[in-house]
Amino acid sequence: MGMLDGKRILITGVLTDASLAFAVARRAQAEGAEIVLSGAGRGLSLTRRTARKLDPAPDVLEIDVTSDDQLAAAGSVLGERWGRLDGLLHAIGFAPPVCLGQGMFAAGWDDVTVALQVSAYSLKALVGAFRPLLEEAGAGGGASVVGLDFDATVAWPLYDWMGVAKAALESLARYLARDLGPRGVRVNLVAAGPVRTMAAKSIPGFPEFEETWRQRAPLGWNVHDADVVARACIALMSDWLPMTTGEVLHVDGGVHAVGS
Repeated sequence: MGMLDGKRILITGVLTDASLAFAVARRAQAEGAEIVLSGAGRGLSLTRRTARKLDPAPDVLEIDVTSDDQLAAAGSVLGERWGRLDGLLHAIGFAPPVCLGQGMFAAGWDDVTVALQVSAYSLKALVGAFRPLLEEAGAGGGASVVGLDFDATVAWPLYDWMGVAKAALESLARYLARDLGPRGVRVNLVAAGPVRTMAAKSIPGFPEFEETWRQRAPLGWNVHDADVVARACIALMSDWLPMTTGEVLHVDGGVHAVGS
C-alpha cells in the first residue's frame, strides 16, 4: 500500500526527466497517486514529451501562472475531472538573467517584478485557482500544497534577486498556511540543496554551490540525487504529517544547520 494511494495531485514544473518536479511525479506514482502535470509556453511541448517517460503517462494541462484565463480554465478542467485536489506541487521559478550573478543594482523594477511574480506570487495564483478543489479535499481529511524552495535565510553568492524571490515565497507560504489551515489545507516548502537540473544551469556560478555543499553538508550531498527531495515532498503530501503547515523542511544534508 502506497503513501499516496487514492490521492489526486497536480505537479507543476516538469520540463525534463532531470527536474526535481519529475522526481516528485515519478515517486508520487510509485506511491499510488493519480497525477496531472502542467506546462506553459515554449516549454509545454517539452513537458508533454517528458510526461511519456512516466508510467502511466499523465495528462498535461497548459498553465501559464501569469495568465488568469489559463489558471481559471485549468481549475475548471480539474474540477470536472476530479472534483477535488489532494495535493499540489509548486515547482516554478524564473528570473531574467540580469537578476542573477550581477549584484543587486543591475536589475530594474521591470525585471524584478518578473522574478517575484513567477517565482513567488505564482504560489498564491495557483492555490487561488484550485482553492475550491483543495478545500473539498481538506474537508474530506486534508489537502497539501508543497513548494520547492532554496534556503532564503542568508544571502548566497550570485543568487541575488532570486534569493529575494525565495524569501517572499517562504513568507507567502506561511500566510497561505494561516488562511487555509481552517479549511484543512496544509502549505509547506521543501528547501533543497543543489541538484543538477535544467533550472540549475541558469544560475551563474552553480559549481560554487556544489563546492559549498561538498565541504559543509554533515550528511554529505549528491547533486545527482533528486529522489531525496522527492521523498520529502511525498511525505508532506501524505497523511503522515497532518499537523504540519507553514513549515520549511530542509533537505540539504544539514548545511542550513552548520556555520562556515
